[in-house]
Amino acid sequence: MTALSLGGLAFRSWRLPALLPEFPNYERLGRVAVGMVELKTRPDPDSQTLGVLYEDAVVPWLREVSGEAPAYIFNNQRWVETPKGFIYGPYLQPVFNRPNQAVESLPPSSRGAGMWVEVTVPYAEAALDKGAPSSHSWAEAKLEQGLPLRVYYGQSFWADQIKQADGGVLYRLNPNYYGGVDMLWVAAEALRPITADDLEPISPDAEDKKVVIDLAHQTLSCFEGEREAYFCRVSTGAKFDMYGNPVDKWATPVGKHRVTRKYVSLQMSGGTTGAGYDLPGISWTTIFAVGGVAIHSTFWHNNYGDPMSHGCVNCLPEDAKWVFRWTAPEVAYDPGMVDVTVSGEASTQVVVVEG
Repeated sequence: MTALSLGGLAFRSWRLPALLPEFPNYERLGRVAVGMVELKTRPDPDSQTLGVLYEDAVVPWLREVSGEAPAYIFNNQRWVETPKGFIYGPYLQPVFNRPNQAVESLPPSSRGAGMWVEVTVPYAEAALDKGAPSSHSWAEAKLEQGLPLRVYYGQSFWADQIKQADGGVLYRLNPNYYGGVDMLWVAAEALRPITADDLEPISPDAEDKKVVIDLAHQTLSCFEGEREAYFCRVSTGAKFDMYGNPVDKWATPVGKHRVTRKYVSLQMSGGTTGAGYDLPGISWTTIFAVGGVAIHSTFWHNNYGDPMSHGCVNCLPEDAKWVFRWTAPEVAYDPGMVDVTVSGEASTQVVVVEG
């Protein structure tokens, strides 16, 4: 029965990828990134509930505001105003709806025809290339729970095939260019081709570059000598598990490090039962510490300013991309990654402090 159920879900999804959902006609949007959120009359958890929205609902993002009064059940005090009420900000991924024109053919690369692409719409439906998922994968977990396969704003993938389908053009996406499984077909309209210009280094001649990550304040700063060239809020290693118990194993390691590897896109997995994760298409990944600890883009929360990760430094996609381009060494479009332990190149220092 399970096999029949999975097969049925995969079969139905073939009819979806060429068609994008209808999203609200606003410049800035928010996607519900958790199971359920409440719409409130005011930016206050104690105010009247006007209704609820479920995961992947997309709403107009009018403005971000501070809570009316300190809400002690939350660390973060940011709220988002929508036309129908206020939503707690960390539950709402900031997104845009920017459809794209499909390319006619894929350029050559060292691994055959293909190109890097990024999702530029709130989400898009996906269909498995082989119809059924591999075992113990993120795709299998989604289908077992009866959830749709989707790609989300800010994710990046390697596209290696193009095909025509009812309603439009599809790209086949590899969730991990460096050894992925569960290839996906997604509407080309949802995916912007990443160009070599997107990887162009920022301030490559600047001297004495250093990234400083402040765990106490949950911030990241990029310095060129004594000048702060960039600043953003981040989410570093979580201090509590899903049950509220204090944990040390997810701490972002304090000390002086160096960038060791960089990837345009990477599939990340780890953890244990009850706290495991398997996330494809993580864009703009800059690894700097043992265990794969990295600065990378995030699409599953908007809780920057609070520790949230399993040790990594979560950023908005635009922040992760800036850090990726600014730090040394630079990354060539083909193959879209660099490993200084192999290349021997000099790299930027990353300093993690407690405040």
